[in-house]
Amino acid sequence: MNRREFLKLGGMGALTVFLSGCGLSSLMGEETTKGAGHDVFVFDAAKADTHPCAGCDACHMNGPCVYTDDIENTLMPKMLDADLLVLVTPLYYWMMSAQLKTVIDRFYARTGKLHHKKSMLIATCYDNGSHAMDVLTATYKRLVEYMEWTDVGMVLGTGCGARSLVESSEFPGQARQIGARL
Repeated sequence: MNRREFLKLGGMGALTVFLSGCGLSSLMGEETTKGAGHDVFVFDAAKADTHPCAGCDACHMNGPCVYTDDIENTLMPKMLDADLLVLVTPLYYWMMSAQLKTVIDRFYARTGKLHHKKSMLIATCYDNGSHAMDVLTATYKRLVEYMEWTDVGMVLGTGCGARSLVESSEFPGQARQIGARL
C-alpha cells in the first residue's frame, strides 16, 4: 500500500493514521485497517511539509494555525472529521519520532475540536526489553487523558527493528484484531 494515498475501505467511520518515518511501524498501521470497513486517511509526517508550533497563540486553540503547510491544509480537516486517530511511530531514544511530535504539537491549534475522539498507538523498536516503551506509553497515556480521548489499544512491537522481524511477529495480528473491533 502506498502510505500517502487515501484509502477507501468501506464506510463505517473515519480513521486518521499518522505515520512518522518508519516502514516498520507503518506495516502495523496497515494491518490495523485491513478489513476494518473504514474510510482511512494516511498522513506520512516524515514526507510532509510541516512546521513546528511557534507558540504564537494566533489560533487561540481554535484555529486556524498561522502555518499553511500540510498539517493545516491536508491533515487537520481529516483529523477534525475522524472518529479515531492512530499514532504510528518508530521508537527513537525511548520516545516518538520528531515528525510525529511536530504533528502532536500542532494539535494546539484545534485543541477543543480534537477532544473526545478514539485513539490508538502503534510503535516499533529494536529493543525487546520490557522497559523499552515506558516513556512513549506514559506520554501517550497523558495525551489521551488531556485530549479526553478513548484509547482503543496499543501495539508495541518490541524487538522489531527490521521488516522481517515485524512480519514474523505477533504484532501485526494484534493490530488486525484491534482494527476488527473498531
